[in-house]
Amino acid sequence: MDIIALLKAERDKAAQQVNALDTAIRTLSGLSSTRVSHGPGKMSAAARARISASQKARWARTRGQKVVFSIAPKRRRISAAGLARIRAATRARWAKWRAAQKKA
Repeated sequence: MDIIALLKAERDKAAQQVNALDTAIRTLSGLSSTRVSHGPGKMSAAARARISASQKARWARTRGQKVVFSIAPKRRRISAAGLARIRAATRARWAKWRAAQKKA
C-alpha cells in the first residue's frame, strides 16, 4: 500500500510541474507574439489622391461649403468572358445538385 501512495504522490507532483510549465509557455508565447512593424504600408498615388479628395470633401461639408471635389468611384466590371464562365459554372453546379436530388 505504501507503494501506491508513493506513486500517487509522484503523479500529483508531476502534474503540478506540467501545469507550471504550461503556464510558463503561455506567458512566454504571449510575449513573443507581438507584431513587429516593418515601416509604413505602400499606397499608390491614386489611392492617396482619392483619400485626400474625400477628406477635403468631408471638411467642406462640415463647414457648410459647397463640395467641389469630385471623387469618382472605382468602377470594376467583369468582362463578358468572365461573366460567361461564372454563368456556366453556376449552371453546372445546379445541374449537379439536381442530379443528386433525383438520385435521393
